[in-house]
Amino acid sequence: MTAKQEQPQADTAIARRGLMLVLSSPSGAGKTTLSRRLLDADPQVALSISVTTRKQRPGEVEGQHYYFVDQAKFDTMVKKGELLESAQVFGHRYGTPARAVEAALARGRDVLFDIDWQGTQQLHEKVRGDLVSVFILPPSTWELERRLKSRAQDPDEVIQSRMAKVVDELSHWAEYDYVVINNDIEHAFADVRAILAAERLKRERQPGLSAFVRGLQAKI
Repeated sequence: MTAKQEQPQADTAIARRGLMLVLSSPSGAGKTTLSRRLLDADPQVALSISVTTRKQRPGEVEGQHYYFVDQAKFDTMVKKGELLESAQVFGHRYGTPARAVEAALARGRDVLFDIDWQGTQQLHEKVRGDLVSVFILPPSTWELERRLKSRAQDPDEVIQSRMAKVVDELSHWAEYDYVVINNDIEHAFADVRAILAAERLKRERQPGLSAFVRGLQAKI
């Protein structure tokens, strides 16, 4: 009796270009928590480190959370075209250095952005083909305020300032590719991972597909 021959395993690794995944939300709706969970769960996702003019908070690490710069340095980076996007949020300026992002995308790594609607609009104008944007909604404004207070990071006047901006921030939800309601963090996280998985499989993000298909055809 002839033993069944094992079929050789095909190499199905296909070169792909990374994507830029934006998570935006009003403060307290959960984008930072979702971002951290995604970074912990998926080694193919890298966080885009922004530059900011705001002061460093306790526990924040230079180059890990932000690059902290003064106003003059920030202005210079804008003038030299070194930022993919920049915005002013609650009196401070934030921006995304372009060089590191492009290098990661070229290596096939996905870059995660925790930015607001202003920055997302700029990315949409400059790099639409690489961009996937997700807006995180809170289940209610009451829950949003409760989450802000439970963080114990900001004084009451700052929390009220953030709540005052919620209506304006929510008005931009329709500009995003996807919307996730964060009523339950586990369900919201599963939704974000499903979006990422589907977007990675888009034909235009897999430049190696042409060579792979030609290889299949040559062996028939």
